Amino acid sequence: MHTHDEQPVFDQPFWDNLYTEQAQRWSGNANPVLIAEASKLTPGTALDIGSGEGGDARWLTDHGWTTTGADISEVAIERARAHQGERSIEWLHRDLLEWEPEKQYDLVTAHFFQLPPHQLGPAFTRFGNAVSPGGHLLIVGHSPHDAIASQHKHGDMLFDVDTITQLFDATEWTAVVAEDRVRPGVDPDGSPAERADTVVLLRRK
Repeated sequence: MHTHDEQPVFDQPFWDNLYTEQAQRWSGNANPVLIAEASKLTPGTALDIGSGEGGDARWLTDHGWTTTGADISEVAIERARAHQGERSIEWLHRDLLEWEPEKQYDLVTAHFFQLPPHQLGPAFTRFGNAVSPGGHLLIVGHSPHDAIASQHKHGDMLFDVDTITQLFDATEWTAVVAEDRVRPGVDPDGSPAERADTVVLLRRK
């Protein structure tokens, strides 16, 4: 892992190494919050930030969205491409710490895009700029109010609802959802436990 002042640096080598450690890093299923919230929206164009092995992008495409997935890891992009089947999905290899999307989309979604505080605001602001007027920005992350948040190795990268909503001017954005949402999970010892995620869905006016 690359580090700077004891913080991980989420560059391409970090993510390529993470994916290379396992033949399949994630479940392949779409994130439950994406399913719950995107199911309420009229399908259009969608950008999945940090698309990984493609589970969310595949779900969006299967449910009528014209989908683009963007990730910093070439390993993840190649896996996603290999599992897209007959679906038409655009895959972009981009440095998500710097990239400013060239297009606007009806839905921009970023799940568990955890960054050090000095990088988080600029990143989500850039992603918000990629939302079309009338479109939506969906951000989901591990909540600092989670029961075991204090045990998180990089607790300063957990963000709450206010951290996200204050990035976006209320004259330009409407908060559709802004809450901690409980989901089934496990404690560090492997026992079942409720976990909490920060869920923010904003609509651009």
